[in-house]
Amino acid sequence: MAGAGLVYGEDALSAAELDWRPKSQLPDSVRNSLPVFCDGGYLPSGAGEEGLAVFAGETGEATPLQASGLNARYEMDQELYLEGDVRLSQGSFQVTGSEARYSQNTGQVSIQGPLVSRGEGFLLTGERAEYSVDSGRFDINTATFLLHGPEMRGRAGSLSRVDDSRVEIRDGMLTTCGPQQNDWAIVASDIELDQTEGFGTAKHVRLEVLDVPVFYWPYASFPIDDRRKSGLLYPQFGSSSAGSGAFLAVPYYLNLAPHYDATITPQYIHGRGLFNEVEGRYLSSLGQSTLQLGYLDHDSAYADDNPGESGQRWALDASTRAEFGGGWNGYGDFSVVSDNDYLSDLNRSLEINQATHLQRKGGVKYQGANQFLDIYLNDYQTVSDDIAQEDRPYAQLPEVVYTGSTRAGWLEAGLESEYSWFYRDNDSLTGLDKANGQRFRARPELALPMRALWGFSRPSVSLDYTRYELDDYTAGDSGFDRTVPVFEWDNGLYFDRQSSLFDVPYNQTFEPRLYYAWADAESDQDYIPAFDTALQSFYFEQLFQPDRFVGGDRVGDANQLTVALTSRFNDLVTGAERARFSVGQVQYFDDREVTLFGDGGGNGSRSALAGEVVLNPLENLQIRSSGLWDPDTGDTEEGRSQLIFHSKDYRYLASVGHTYSKDELEQSDIAAVIPATDRVSLIGRWVYDSDLDRTVGSLAGIEYNNCCWSIQVVHQNYLTSDEELDSRLLFQIQLKGLGGSGGSAASISEAIYGFDEREQRRFGTP
Repeated sequence: MAGAGLVYGEDALSAAELDWRPKSQLPDSVRNSLPVFCDGGYLPSGAGEEGLAVFAGETGEATPLQASGLNARYEMDQELYLEGDVRLSQGSFQVTGSEARYSQNTGQVSIQGPLVSRGEGFLLTGERAEYSVDSGRFDINTATFLLHGPEMRGRAGSLSRVDDSRVEIRDGMLTTCGPQQNDWAIVASDIELDQTEGFGTAKHVRLEVLDVPVFYWPYASFPIDDRRKSGLLYPQFGSSSAGSGAFLAVPYYLNLAPHYDATITPQYIHGRGLFNEVEGRYLSSLGQSTLQLGYLDHDSAYADDNPGESGQRWALDASTRAEFGGGWNGYGDFSVVSDNDYLSDLNRSLEINQATHLQRKGGVKYQGANQFLDIYLNDYQTVSDDIAQEDRPYAQLPEVVYTGSTRAGWLEAGLESEYSWFYRDNDSLTGLDKANGQRFRARPELALPMRALWGFSRPSVSLDYTRYELDDYTAGDSGFDRTVPVFEWDNGLYFDRQSSLFDVPYNQTFEPRLYYAWADAESDQDYIPAFDTALQSFYFEQLFQPDRFVGGDRVGDANQLTVALTSRFNDLVTGAERARFSVGQVQYFDDREVTLFGDGGGNGSRSALAGEVVLNPLENLQIRSSGLWDPDTGDTEEGRSQLIFHSKDYRYLASVGHTYSKDELEQSDIAAVIPATDRVSLIGRWVYDSDLDRTVGSLAGIEYNNCCWSIQVVHQNYLTSDEELDSRLLFQIQLKGLGGSGGSAASISEAIYGFDEREQRRFGTP
């Protein structure tokens, strides 16, 4: 048994010290899984041996006591005295010590240390102990313990296993830091662990940092297994120059029932007052629903900036998902805020992103093998003062979408259809902007798909039919329709060859593709309102679409041929695609006359060259580039390039990007996480706008890690809607095994690719 033969005294080893091993002494499998900032880890020295679990059964007078020692003295019916390598066991209770006295009259066993008991994932040491053979109660003085699973160690002035399900600890301390490294610790006067209820309670709890108390709770409860337990969560804090100032939030979790719970987060925001947020979750046999509320009775900063406003501010965000079976699902999302500045001023935990529109959408959908049906209501709240009324989106009350396909021998028949009732408050508008109404669109298609190992061919004909019934329409009859015949023919060939590069075998493909599209659409469609229609962004995949518009209010005229080529390089050892090169261009045989109020037409005979390159030379390195180049002018119309790198353990992260759109935008960004030492990492991102000739975003921070805690401090600048550069200072402190406070990691994850994965691996978690 581990620990037998130790001499108790000042040099006695604690439970953690018994199983702690420097990194150099750990097996390769354990050592390689440790983060670089850990100096060692725990390795059970008594692996495979049975022993005391914190909660154990099969004790009491019905189970005989077994005892052994190097020397023994026995007084008939009175006392048994054991000395030297003493081992006691009764059922699942086992302990070793230097000597023991067993009184048959009282059923009590006195054990002298150093005593050691090892259980499944648990190690316990002490100076002396008392054990009741009849009741199974076990009291140990000057105890130390180690939980191998969470790597949590601690000490106690005394520890008592009252019965098979309850343990009481007095003057206790626990931490996940290594032996003799009390960077932080939780200390309490009384701790009780109740296995039956699945939680523990503690009195007079304080958080100590370097043995200095920094936070105090008079009472706390916490879970000791997977069951949820009501109680305080870790506080959150931060600072911002965007009008919010410093804030401190103390969430409280309510485990109301197995299938529903709530979290209440009162928080004080400097300059604004007391702000409260509530989140409720409900889980049924159909799915989960979530309701989130935010409320501030009087925002003094908002009232000062907006004379005449009460300062009362609120928000609501609700979502639900349900599975009815048989391919049927239900869903709903609803978001609303009291004012347009709420998201930038107050939103901290509501799942509403900073946006110009908040969506309210709910419906049911069916997904079958060859059919899809979606019926929903959809509306928006516009939360930007810069969006004019005529540019705000229409509500769909309702929208019905149905698609289906079937095979009949060599032929394939399909149908895409949609019915929408569009509504917007247009009382202050005129002309087409004032119209509301109904739209029905159907696109039946008949195709002859042919596919072989060496290529494919798919000719198809379809009829794009649209019917309108409009209100407040002044450009003609309120009811009219539009019919556009469409012909498409998509063809591709596959060629491949095998070779090797740097002794790595690979397969190279050569994939030419021809796509022809013809659509006989009327040239003037500007008498039709634009309910949901926009011009598509032009990129490589759009080369193989017949329509240059999205939405149903415009159908583009087409007589065009796309010529494209793709080549792939696949690693034959791993199967990974190491490189892909694609380029293509559209040849126009007629002018494009259909426009969206002037946009989308053209008379050129060919499009810009659209291309993309994807390189994966290593598992952790990717280079992507896509763009449009006009061969007539020699100008680059659009471009996006990005290099993304991460080391295998995600300690190193780097990305470089460039975005360009002619006469509109040119931005460069660079981001990185670079370890300065094994424990210190530098975090940064910089975004520069060449057109504005200024920085439009930056992030700079530092992170410190050791094996039991970490801290991040990040300063962030970001451009607001009024083109001012605001800043905020974010913190995050993480205590291994106990979670953390602050909120810097979420903002870093949005800015730096791979940071989420890095956060999961920081303490060696898979």
